Amino acid sequence: MINDVLQYRLSTVIHQLSKTLVKMKFTYTEKKDTRSGFGAGLAELADKNPNVVALCADLIGSLKMEKFIEKAPERFFQVGIAEANMMGLAAGLSITGKIPFTGTFANFSTSRVYDQIRQSIAYSGKNVKICASHAGLTLGEDGATHQVLEDIGMMKMLPGMTVINPCDYNQTKAATLAIADFEGPVYLRFGRPVVPVFIPEDMPFEIGKGILLQEGTDVTIVATGHLVWESLVAADELEKEGISCEVINIHTIKPLDEEIILKSVEKTGKIVTAEEHNYLGGLGESVAGMLARKRPTRQEFVAVNDTFGESATPAELMKKYKIDAAAVKEAVKRILEK
Repeated sequence: MINDVLQYRLSTVIHQLSKTLVKMKFTYTEKKDTRSGFGAGLAELADKNPNVVALCADLIGSLKMEKFIEKAPERFFQVGIAEANMMGLAAGLSITGKIPFTGTFANFSTSRVYDQIRQSIAYSGKNVKICASHAGLTLGEDGATHQVLEDIGMMKMLPGMTVINPCDYNQTKAATLAIADFEGPVYLRFGRPVVPVFIPEDMPFEIGKGILLQEGTDVTIVATGHLVWESLVAADELEKEGISCEVINIHTIKPLDEEIILKSVEKTGKIVTAEEHNYLGGLGESVAGMLARKRPTRQEFVAVNDTFGESATPAELMKKYKIDAAAVKEAVKRILEK
């Protein structure tokens, strides 16, 4: 009887905390780059997990791997500008029981080495963590050759590959720690620009489970990566206009949390997907395919419209290619007018 009472009280407290979180207005006090969240997580793994090893393709500073090297120099491998070789080495290390974390730019982590990933890692389900920085348009001034916008599509099509795209520093750190305990190949995507840190530091990271950030009744906004904050900004502005938006953070694109999306669209009947990726092959397409099979729903896409990027600041590019808060607002209004 006492255990039953304690369990009931505990469940009540958890329920109230979850309701508070959903109603909470997310704010931020600082900005950090998500790649630094990866670096912090990797450094922590140097102490926590002796099987974690790190490999880098001549981009230690860009991937924020310095602290890992300071703590565990014997578990770091600098392979130079030889990304394909890095993937092969990672596959081999995984066979010995190690947990390899590879590090380079997202473009070089996918397009340049797709054959090695497919044949040596995905096909045999190797326990390799492919960690990709400088993803999307917000790489900025480096231009179209480095701004990969098709990587999510490439990686999610590989059987058995888990695809994760966290939204801020804290969530990227939490994701880095989580994938070390996850068995199987993972693609972890993050970026260079400083962005608001708004996810609580102690929020659990569960692979494959989306997070309801804000309740609403008129439209569902499902966002990933840098577009999560932009969607929260858009939802706050739309609320002042009398439009109620439900905002969901889908940090894991594969496997997709179908349950949280279906539950939301049952209520709203409309959905906007938002991502820093080509609309072909990204989060929006995964959501559309799932809804087509299980609950056809009106949908608008906030994504890059089948084009390469160009050189400019991250803010300028997000505005021009319509993947900022203003673009999310426009998409919500379009779908409400239909």
